[in-house]
Amino acid sequence: MASIQHSHVEVKGLKLHVAEIGSGQKAVVFLHGFPEIWYTWRHQMIAAANAGYRAIAFDFRGYGLSEHPAEPEKANLLDLVDDVVGLLDSLSISKAVLVGKDFGAIPAYIVAALHPDKVASVITLGVPFMLPGPSAIQNLPKGSYVIKWQEPGKAEADFGRFDVKSVIRNIYTLFAGSEIPIAGDNQEIMDLFNPSTPLPPWFSEEDLATYASLYEKSGFRFALQAPYRTLGVDSGISDPKVTVPALLIMGEKDYVLKSFGMEDYIRSGAVKHFVPDLEIIYIPEGGHFVHEQFPEKVNQLIIEFLNKQSI
Repeated sequence: MASIQHSHVEVKGLKLHVAEIGSGQKAVVFLHGFPEIWYTWRHQMIAAANAGYRAIAFDFRGYGLSEHPAEPEKANLLDLVDDVVGLLDSLSISKAVLVGKDFGAIPAYIVAALHPDKVASVITLGVPFMLPGPSAIQNLPKGSYVIKWQEPGKAEADFGRFDVKSVIRNIYTLFAGSEIPIAGDNQEIMDLFNPSTPLPPWFSEEDLATYASLYEKSGFRFALQAPYRTLGVDSGISDPKVTVPALLIMGEKDYVLKSFGMEDYIRSGAVKHFVPDLEIIYIPEGGHFVHEQFPEKVNQLIIEFLNKQSI
C-alpha cells in the first residue's frame, strides 16, 4: 500500500492523521468505526482511486495517529461532525461523498443534514441514519457492550487486563459474530472472548498488527467516550432531513441488524422519513465487517453508486 500517502491536517486546533490515494477531482471521504481505524478502508480506498476518485480516510480525533483533545471526557459525537467539516475545509474540498461504517455513519449523516452544500451523497455500512440520544440506547440489554462501557473506568479496567493487540482481537472477533455480545451480571465484555476462536478468514495477523499498532498510539480513552458514552446524549438536532442521495449496505448477518431495533426501522421504511432518497442493499452472508469480508462486492456497490452521482 505504498501508494497511499499519509499526512497530518490541522482541524480545530488538532492534527488529524489523513491517508489519501487518487488524484480525481471528486472526493470520497471514508469515516471509520470501532475497533477500526483509517486502515479498515484499505480495499475501498484503492478501488475508489482506481475508478478515478480522490479517496481520503482519516483517524477521528483521539484515534490512531490523530491528536487527542485536551479533555477527552468532555467530548461527544458532534465533535466528530466538526472533524469531518473541518477536514473538508482544510483540504479545500467544497463537496464530497461521505462513506461511514458503524458509528462513522452518524457524523456522515449529520454532516449531510446540517451542511447539505458540502455533501454530494452518503454511503453507510451497517448503520442507517440515527441521532445520538436516549432512544439510541434505551432498548439495549444491560449486558450489551454499549451499556457495559457506559461507566467511566469499568471498560478501561476490563481492557487493561490485556495488551492492546489482544483487546482488538477480542472485540473484532466478537463483533464479527451474528449475535450482539452480551455479558452476564458478573462479567465484562472481555470475559466473553474464547481464546480458541480464530480470526475471521478475511482478517489476517498482519491486519491485526496494523490495527493494534495504531491503537497502541491512541489507547481507548477517547473511543470509549465517543461514541459509546455519548451515544445516549441528546444531540439537540430537531427533525433533521438528509436530502442528498444515500446508500445503505447492510449485511444480513450483522449483529447490529438484530439489535438496537434496527431491522424494523430499516425494513419498515421508517428510516426514509429522515433519508427519503435512500437505496438499501442487503448482502445475505455479510457480517459487521462486510467491507473487509466481501471487499470486491462492497467496492462494486460503492463505485456503481458513485458513478450514478454528480459531485
